[in-house]
Amino acid sequence: MNDFMNLVQLLVSILLVAIILLQVKEGGGGLFGSASTTVRTRRGMEKTLFQFTIFLAIAFVVISIISVRVG
Repeated sequence: MNDFMNLVQLLVSILLVAIILLQVKEGGGGLFGSASTTVRTRRGMEKTLFQFTIFLAIAFVVISIISVRVG
């Protein structure tokens, strides 16, 4: 069971990093942001990636807690 949880956690973490890097490339502001302070609404694919990032982050934390409790 612990090996399975470690594998799932590894896959979620790789997906999370990939999604975050996709967002940085799409944003165009660079890794540290841009100088402009305009607020804009996320739409379409950008919104979907943002929501998927939140889901993966929550899943990673939950899997980590479960892994500690089981192991």
